[in-house]
Amino acid sequence: MGLFGRKNKEKMENGLKKTRTGFWGNIVNALTGAEITDDLYDDLEEQLILADVGADVALRLVERLREAVKAQHLRTGDQAMDALREILREEMEPAGEMDLSGRPAVILVIGVNGVGKTTSIAKLAHYYREQGRRVMLAAGDTFRAAASEQLEVWAGRAGVPLIKHKEGADPAAVVFDTIAAAKARGCDVVICDTAGRLHNKQNLMNELNKISRVIDRELPGCARETLLVLDATTGQNGLIQAKQFGESAGITGIVLTKLDGTAKGGCVVAVKQRLGLPVRFIGVGEAIDDLLPFDAAGFVEELLPRKWRS
Repeated sequence: MGLFGRKNKEKMENGLKKTRTGFWGNIVNALTGAEITDDLYDDLEEQLILADVGADVALRLVERLREAVKAQHLRTGDQAMDALREILREEMEPAGEMDLSGRPAVILVIGVNGVGKTTSIAKLAHYYREQGRRVMLAAGDTFRAAASEQLEVWAGRAGVPLIKHKEGADPAAVVFDTIAAAKARGCDVVICDTAGRLHNKQNLMNELNKISRVIDRELPGCARETLLVLDATTGQNGLIQAKQFGESAGITGIVLTKLDGTAKGGCVVAVKQRLGLPVRFIGVGEAIDDLLPFDAAGFVEELLPRKWRS
């Protein structure tokens, strides 16, 4: 494991401490040294629900575990925990990588106010800049007072250029100018902020459609990802909101913020099942480098560690 990988592992371990020692710690305690009984399954389902996985997903996970125990002739709770780790990894594993081919590729970022959208955009910019890519930001949230100024401050911290217009300007015009500047400067990735407060789904759809038409015209055939930022501390309520929000937005992935602030964290498990979308990044702190690419196997190891860590 290289320096970058070790650093991310340490950040994930520290950032998920509250989650690991909370309800997921109860799951570890319930399975360690236990016999596999109906009562154990019932207890596990209850703990998964308390950990914010959601009742339907908890039931699915327990049923999959029952099947694995029967098929693999498992006898102990420790063996069942190994099987549960693998089930969780499979449930959360993205089907493929993000597509950022082409030059520049475009990432649209959406999310309601208060979920950490602005800081996540800057952290994404920092992440890709650290990979050696040239990044440019578009301050497309022109409806929220001081949104562009806030993003400008974070762009400075990330060390990337920002294109902005005055408050109330057409977001598509901001994206147009950003694409032109990105092409002129040879940028690899354009990350576009979009409005976080809209009156209804139609407003969101209209704005994103207009932005998409600009991208299609100015960057025909370019790779494009649309990431929805969710606050992990809102749990299942956030997923309900995300489903409503995402029906109009053509979302391709999720950024889950504030995982360091919740003792539950089960919403990460539920995202793919509830929304049909992969988690792409997780936020485990407030620093510019505290947004990590999501690694399902590493995440499960932090939730259900083989060697207990407080």
